[in-house]
Amino acid sequence: MTPDELRAAYDDQLRTDAEMARARGVTRIGPLLCAVFDHGGFVSYRDLGGTGGEALDELVEQVVAHFRDETDVDSFEWKSRGHDLPADLGERLLAHGFEAEPVETVMIGEASLLAVDVALDETPEGPVVVRRIEPGPGAEDDLTRMLEAQESVFGTGRGPSVASSMAELESGASEFWVAEVGGRVVSGGRLTPVEGTDFAGIWGGSTLPDFRGRGIYRALVAARASSAVERGIRYIHSDCTDMSRPILERSGLQAVTTTTPYVWTR
Repeated sequence: MTPDELRAAYDDQLRTDAEMARARGVTRIGPLLCAVFDHGGFVSYRDLGGTGGEALDELVEQVVAHFRDETDVDSFEWKSRGHDLPADLGERLLAHGFEAEPVETVMIGEASLLAVDVALDETPEGPVVVRRIEPGPGAEDDLTRMLEAQESVFGTGRGPSVASSMAELESGASEFWVAEVGGRVVSGGRLTPVEGTDFAGIWGGSTLPDFRGRGIYRALVAARASSAVERGIRYIHSDCTDMSRPILERSGLQAVTTTTPYVWTR
């Protein structure tokens, strides 16, 4: 499939309802779905339906008023994509008090292309162990250590909570994977199949700075992709940084668009 075809599948299958799956509540405002999750608010849409100019300003004001006055969230994210129209959407969000977070690239490709064997050399601190966190004794501690490691890398303060991650783990909504060295979590991420679609997302991929450049991230991606293939999932998608993009491109994923989170904070 071409990047344009993959992007169309992404828009059709992965936006709107697919992004609302675990929301505590959802309110529709025009073409937008405004959701409240345990970690904050989120705005999703297939497209803006041609809304622009003053009408778009009014729509943004309605969304801000909704989250400000009708919810208890401290912040919410309007996740824009690089191919969204109108082109001045980002400028209008900034004018309404949003702050732009770093731009990431949306990558999509065949899960089977990532499901490869990755040989990992032993580090000076010991061997690298890649494993899936299983429900049961020790799971909460594993998730706590994984999320702490991710927060130390991303530092947004808007990541999932231990409680919500435990609920995802126990329900089977997501798989959680970690790479450990000497019992220390040095990298972690999750695989989240999107029900009713051909996709699963790989999220939270983060490796501690001292352990980068050793293939650990690629091994964690490969482990999750192998699990996806076993589950009959065809496509993997990921929002990736400039650091991880070359790894995913070498595995056969294609860049289909960019994504910029715009965040409003109370």
